[in-house]
Amino acid sequence: MWMLPEPMLAEPVADPALPEGWAAEVKWDGWRALASWDAGRLVLRSRRGADLAPGFPELRSGAVQLPDATALDGEVVVWESGRLAFERLQGRLQRRGTGAARLAEQWPAHYVAFDLLRLEGTDTTVWPYRRRRAALEHLFAEHRLTAPWALCPSTTDPDTVREWLTSWTAVGVEGVVYKGLESTYQPVRAWKKYKARHTEDAIVGAFTGSPAAPRTLLLGRYDTDGHLRYIGRSTTLPQASGRAVADFLTPAKDHPWTGWTFSAGWGSRESLHVTLVVPELVVEVGVDVARDGAGRWRHPARWHRMRPELTPADTPRFEPGPTG
Repeated sequence: MWMLPEPMLAEPVADPALPEGWAAEVKWDGWRALASWDAGRLVLRSRRGADLAPGFPELRSGAVQLPDATALDGEVVVWESGRLAFERLQGRLQRRGTGAARLAEQWPAHYVAFDLLRLEGTDTTVWPYRRRRAALEHLFAEHRLTAPWALCPSTTDPDTVREWLTSWTAVGVEGVVYKGLESTYQPVRAWKKYKARHTEDAIVGAFTGSPAAPRTLLLGRYDTDGHLRYIGRSTTLPQASGRAVADFLTPAKDHPWTGWTFSAGWGSRESLHVTLVVPELVVEVGVDVARDGAGRWRHPARWHRMRPELTPADTPRFEPGPTG
């Protein structure tokens, strides 16, 4: 009996240049999932092996478009207000039956296929990428696949890669993944991925760790009504930077975040122990394009430097995410 392979993984790279002999694909802000359609049954497995199918009835019903004994690698995504909405995927694993059906109707998911693992009973993982890609494109064309199925763009044109990294990030695309044209599909970290990042300024509202050398910073921005809104947390500060930042932080007796709790990570139930400070220090951090439904940075922001020459009024206003 044919079994889904372990997913092929990508190694982060700092250079966005497209290597010669490689193709680039869009890196989506969603859930990685391997899909297999066999004898009228859809297997939808997460990267860590979780069964996703019960939470996505729209993908199960749409699987009838696929030829039998076919398997794909791809990303489950949800669009909202013209932007990828990762937070709409949260909770789908716990939903079943009518609950899952209601979410599927409200925020339908799509499966963006970027690789072909099996085609009508033939194991294609031993094929080179260029052959798998051609067969994947032919599969979509021959069977006229429509929603919830979508074909991930692929290119060998550096100008197209640059366009993706400058224009497509506005809708939540995270970056690009590079795949060797002659590479087979193996459970190793042989692909490359580049995440689009940029620097932004934010206000320090609290910190974790020692007052003498804060470990991470909790960051905020003021909204148009003058309320300090939490926007995200920094990565762990280098020790020297933590000691330097400490000199600019003043414990707050009265703070807009008094009584708030902050989670240890996006989607985590663990709470952080934080020290609130007077929101006056501005810092520069590196962020990617991933946002939650409230407009906050979903991934920790990389520490760059302090900006003591700036005031909170010099930072951008908080922009909330789409409501719904």
